[in-house]
This record gives sequence, structure tokens and C-alpha cells, in this order.
Amino acid sequence: MPNSLLRVLTCGSVDDGKSTLIGRMLYECGRIPDDVQAALERDSRRYGTVPGGIDYALLVDGLAAEREQGITIDVAYRYFETASRRFILADTPGHEQYTRNMVTGASTADLAVLLVDARKGLLNQTRRHAAIASMLGIRQVVLAVNKMDLIGFDQARFAAIVADFQAFAAQLGGLEVTAIPVCAVAGDNVLAPTDRMPWYTGGSLLAALEDAAPRMAATEAAFRMAVQYVNRPDLDFRGFSGTIAAGRIAPGQQITNVQSRVTATVTRVLTMDGDLPQAEAGDAVTLVLDQEIDISRGDVLAGLPLPETTDKISARLAWFDEAPLFQGRSYLLQIGARLVVATVATVAHVLDVDTLAEVSARELKFNEIGQVTLSLSQPIVFETYAHSHTLGGFILIDRISRNTVAAGMILGTDRIASDVHWHQLTVDKAARAALKGQRPAVLWFTGLSGAGKSTIANLVENRLHTLGRHTILLDGDNVRHGLNRDLGFSEADRVENIRRVAEVARLCVDAGLIVLVSFISPYRAERLLARERVAENEFLEVYVDTPVDECRRRDPKGLYAKADAGQIRNFTGVDAPYEAPLSPEVHLTTIDAPPEALADQVVGELRRRGMID
Repeated sequence: MPNSLLRVLTCGSVDDGKSTLIGRMLYECGRIPDDVQAALERDSRRYGTVPGGIDYALLVDGLAAEREQGITIDVAYRYFETASRRFILADTPGHEQYTRNMVTGASTADLAVLLVDARKGLLNQTRRHAAIASMLGIRQVVLAVNKMDLIGFDQARFAAIVADFQAFAAQLGGLEVTAIPVCAVAGDNVLAPTDRMPWYTGGSLLAALEDAAPRMAATEAAFRMAVQYVNRPDLDFRGFSGTIAAGRIAPGQQITNVQSRVTATVTRVLTMDGDLPQAEAGDAVTLVLDQEIDISRGDVLAGLPLPETTDKISARLAWFDEAPLFQGRSYLLQIGARLVVATVATVAHVLDVDTLAEVSARELKFNEIGQVTLSLSQPIVFETYAHSHTLGGFILIDRISRNTVAAGMILGTDRIASDVHWHQLTVDKAARAALKGQRPAVLWFTGLSGAGKSTIANLVENRLHTLGRHTILLDGDNVRHGLNRDLGFSEADRVENIRRVAEVARLCVDAGLIVLVSFISPYRAERLLARERVAENEFLEVYVDTPVDECRRRDPKGLYAKADAGQIRNFTGVDAPYEAPLSPEVHLTTIDAPPEALADQVVGELRRRGMID
């Protein structure tokens, strides 16, 4: 592949020698400037792990924390070239804590160099990295068995590791594996074959990289481009900017905004260097059309055949967050420039990285890989990840912390969900509310057990009933006797508990009722989900604020005493967290006033907002 570019991922478990291998390769290829060489020699004396020698890992480990700890934390990209090829190397972390960074490096790689410490063999993290690389579409793997000098260049040990990995790789399906015994520190089999392992007759690592095939370009596929920016510098120009994900585009071609199904013709293909006669996959361009059509950031422009749209997807996730993923919890899903709310409809299974068996599960934990179904707040344009990394890859973002919590790959749409459609009703929410002469709403009472939620909610309903209002009170204990009697008090069950009640509350609002919900509802994410089930002006969060010590003193049901005695587990305020509202519509401090006064405060807020006369 003369002069072609190969993107290479190096991965494996911590301390397997990835940074040392890359550093050695850069060093021996003569790609180190004189000032960097001097700094490397100085840093090797200060941070190095090779007494009296050069620590090549320091060429790649740029963070101070990496040098001090001797581990890779961030993804380090290095460019080099030989007479026959150009390379971009991504050195990714081996530590479990930084698996998300490994996914970042793998997402664009053509080939993975998977390092294994010859003394340790395959570890869980080795298998996890191999599985993630396979999930992300990498089909070429160089298995570099490192530190052969530390096992006396034992051929039998090398053969056993290779056989172990080949058996594992066979389950991943269709991986092309090249196994090479190396010693990164000394350079054995890195750039050239070594005479210290005469039993190995294959080529060097560099030779394997020079011979590898890059991923096939997506230029022959149908045109696809996600709009990243609507370029409108003045009244005389309107263009749509993005990077072409697949296919080619030229003036005169027809394209369609997949969201609106409106078609237009391309009149100009622009870059910073001016007009192009044609652009193809990988090019960043601005398209000018022959007519004004509604196109926004996140829309997808496409040629025929058009990609699908859906509001429910089946996807594989690599989970990065310390807090588990639960069925019923919602996140932000970003695919290209499109951002939508995604609720976990089901957790199908978790992948056992040792056996690659699909294990039934209700949640995904830190560093686990699993398959889920996500229900989306708006339809998205998609293609499967196997067909298009751009239209099939996404990330999930925590709605509270805004941290990226997962990388996802779309497997397809939920066909059952796509066959279920909304039925248009003649009598709607407005008609039902008008018949009752009121504005429907949800009053969501939240607080610790014993805070006084149910007492205050009951008083509020009595006052509204006296005023002739039509109400319903959904109490946490009462609902658990019927609708939610199958749920316990684990975090996953608490999430599902609130999801179900939020849906019931939405149905009650559609019926034109004022709905009072009295639940501990300890997590902000689930209260946000409940809020989004109704219109913006139909939800009031009522925080019944009582210190936990006062709740313990009251302990009306004896639950704190049981929790302290270990008879109840996952009890909010004792061994399970409560995330207090940050900006509730109504904040009730119970130690400052009796329940009757606090109920009057809630009714007064309803009047102030014009929700009741």
C-alpha cells in the first residue's frame, strides 16, 4: 500500500508495554528531533524505568501523571512514516478506569496492535479490548506478545498464548490475526527480525503494519452527510456544512433532507479553497442548494436510497460510568450533531468478556458491554454501525453531570415498536380539562421518608376538592400494593418505580386531572424524566425539605430503626442516596411551619400561577 495512511490502535492491559513499543518504533524510525532526543534522555534519568538506559515510553506518555505512575491515561496520537507508508498510532490506556479513552482510539482505527505480557497471558482487560475493537469494526489484529526476554524467549509459552487468543478471536467472528513475539525494550522483532528467537520465522511488527490493508473508503456508497453548521454569513449566502460520511457529491446532484423528505439540487460544493467539481467521503464541505428548504444542524442530507428513521433502536453499549445504567433511566443521545433524549426501554443482556456469552441482566455496570433497546424522544436518521460508523455510532451523556457515560453502536430498529403507531383521539386533553373547568397539572412531592410528603399532599388534595377541583393522589406506598408490587428497593427497581408512576401521571394529566404524586423519588434523573412526560407549564416539583435527623426522630413507620438494625437495605437517607432538588417550583421547610400552613403554601402557588381560580 505505497504511501497510503494506516490508522493503528495499540491496546491491551496495563503495563503490557504499549507506550514502550510505540516509543521504540518512533525512535528507530528516526522520527525524533534532536531537542526531543535530549529531553528524552533527561526525562529517562528522572522518570525512567530502564536503569542507565532510555525509557521509550516517555515519548508517548506526555502527562505528568502518566510519567509519575508509569501508565497511559489519555489517548496519545503519534504520526510517523516509512519509505512505503504513513501511520497514525493511537496509544490507548490499559487501565480499566480509562476504557472510554480506548474506545475513542478504536473508533477510527484500521488495525489493532493488541499487546500481551508474555508472563501473564490473556487477562480480562485484554479480552475486553479485543471485544471492543471487534465491536467497533476492526477486523485486523496484530497480537504482539511482549517481554519475551523475561520468559527466556520460550517458544512453548508464546504458542500457548497465541492458541488461547485464537480460540477467543474465533468467537468474535472473522478476525485476521497475526501473532508476533516481541521485546519492546530491546527492539526484538519491532522493526526487524531478531536472532534471539530463531524459532520464529515470521516478519517484524513494522512489516506487518506496512502490509496491512486500510479500511475500504465509503466513496462507493450512497451519499450521506450530517449537517454540522448552517452557514449564513449574510442575506445572499446560505450553505450547509459538514463532513461527507459516504459517497460522492457534485453540482447538479439531487439530495434529500431525510427528516423532512424535501429534495433539492446541489448548485455548489465549497471548501476553504473554493469550489470543487466533486467531493467524496471524508471531505469537509459546504453545500449550496438551488432552493430554500428547511435544514437545521443535526439533519442528514442523503442520496438514494435514503437511510431509515426511527424513534426506537437496538444498540450495543460500552458502559463507562461508575453509576450503572438502569432500565427506565433516560440519557442524552448524541449521534452526529443531533441530540435527543433516550430512555432505556430494556436491557437485553451483558457480554461476559471471558466466554463472550450473553448473560441476562437488568443493568450495565462500569466497563461492561451489553445490548439495550433505547426509546428516543424524537426520530433519528440512522444506519447500522456495520454499514456506517457515522450514522450508526453515538454516545450517551448523563443529563445531570453532562459526562459521557457510554459509546453505542446501532444494531437496528425495534421492528415491533415501528409497527405501533399513535391513534388520533377525537376528545383530547384540552377538551377533558375544559369539561372540568381546570388546568391539568402534576404536583410532584419529593423528600426523605418521614419528611411529611403524604401528609401535605393529602391536605392539598382536600383543599382542592373543597374548591371543586378534579384530582387524583398517587402515593408511593399505595402504588406498591398494585401497579408496582413486583418491584423491590434496589436502585434499578427505584428507577423503574418512578418511570411507571411518571407514565401514569401523564395519562392522568391527559384526562384533565390535577395529579398529586407523593414519592421519595431520590434521583434527579428520574424526576427530570417525570417532568418531561408532560408540558413545561404542567409540572411543579414540590420539595418537602426535612433534615434526616428530624425524619429519624419522627420515624412514623419505624423504617429508620429497621434500616439501622440492618433489617432493611437500600433505604434512602441511611445506605442509599437522596439527590435533593436544585431548583424546585415549591420549597417547603417542614421544621418552620405546620403541615396545614405548608399545604396552603402549595395551593397559593397554584393560584399565583393561574392553575386554579
